[in-house]
Amino acid sequence: MNLKKLVLIIAVAGLFVAFAVAGYVYFKAFTPNTTFNQKEVFVYIPSGSTYEQAKEELAPFLKNMDKFDFVAKQRKYDRNVKAGKFLIKQNMNSFDMIRALRQNIPVKVAFNNQETLEKLAQRLATQLEPDSLALVQAFTAPEFLRENGFTEEDILAMFIPNSYEFYWNTPANKLADKFAKEYKRFWNPRRIQKAMDKNLSPVEVSVLASIVHKETAKVDERPRVAGVYLNRLHTGMPLQADPTIIYAMKKKSGDFDQVIKRVLHADLTIESPYNTYKYAGLPPGPIAMPDISAIDAVLNAEDHNYIYFCASPDKPGYHAFATNFEQHQVNARKYAQWVNKLGINR
Repeated sequence: MNLKKLVLIIAVAGLFVAFAVAGYVYFKAFTPNTTFNQKEVFVYIPSGSTYEQAKEELAPFLKNMDKFDFVAKQRKYDRNVKAGKFLIKQNMNSFDMIRALRQNIPVKVAFNNQETLEKLAQRLATQLEPDSLALVQAFTAPEFLRENGFTEEDILAMFIPNSYEFYWNTPANKLADKFAKEYKRFWNPRRIQKAMDKNLSPVEVSVLASIVHKETAKVDERPRVAGVYLNRLHTGMPLQADPTIIYAMKKKSGDFDQVIKRVLHADLTIESPYNTYKYAGLPPGPIAMPDISAIDAVLNAEDHNYIYFCASPDKPGYHAFATNFEQHQVNARKYAQWVNKLGINR
C-alpha cells in the first residue's frame, strides 16, 4: 500500500471518528430530554444543594439522566450548582437546560391584610424558600427592630400589602431588609408630611389605618371613618373601636381563625391594651395589616364633626354617622334590632 492511499484511509477513518464523536455529543447535548407534557415547569433547587441533590429535584422532569449528567460535567454545573427557581421548557435539550439552571427566576410575592406577623410569615413561606419560623425570627430580631424603629408589637406596620419581586431563595434576613427598604420608599416625604399634619407618626397612621380597614370594607367610606377616629383622638375621647375588642379577644385566646361578627357589652371589659373602650389613645400596634387605601384614608381623612357611627341596616356595608350621642343612640338601636332579627348572636 502506497503512502498516498494510507493517508487517505487515515483521513477517512479520522472523519468517521469525528462524525461519530460529533453525533454522540449532539445526541447527548442537543436532543430533547424532558419528560413532562406541560409547556413549561419550574424547578426549585434549595440553598446549599449538592449536585446529587439537584439531580433529585430534576429527576421527575428528565427523560435521560445520563444525557444531562454528561453535559453537566462538560459545562462544570456539577461543581457549581445554583439555588433558586428555574424555568424548564418542554422538549428542552440538556445543553439549554444547564443554561436555564444558571438563570434564577424572580418570584412575584403577594400578601394582604394578615392579622398577625405569624400569619404573614406563613403566607410568605408558601411563596419563598425560608420557613415561617425563620421569617418571624428575622422580622423580630432585636437589632433589626432597633435599626428600623419598630417593636415586636408594631412591626406589622412595616409590611405594605402589595406585589413584590424577590428571588425564591432569598435568605430571611435579606427579605427583612428588603421589606424595610420598601417601607421607607412607601413613606415618601409627601406621606410623612401628611402624617405630621395630623400629629401622627407613620407607625401610628398604620395602627389607626388597621382599625379603619377593619371597620369598613368600603374604600369610599374609609376617609369619613378615619375622620371620626381622628376627632376622638384630638378630643381625648377613647376610640371605642369594636375591631380592637375582637382583636383583643382573639389575641387572648390565641385563636385568630375564629369568626366574631358581634361584640357584646360584656366583651368591652376584656383586659388588654387593645381594648380601646378601656384605654384612650391608639393601641400598641396594628390589629391587622392595613391596605394602602386605608393608610391613605387616614392621611386624607374627611374634615367633619362626626363623633359616632354604627353599621347601617339601610345601606349594608356602610355606616350611619352622628355628631351627638342622642342621634347615635337612635342609629344604634335601629342596628341592634336589625341584627337581632337576623339572629346574629356572636
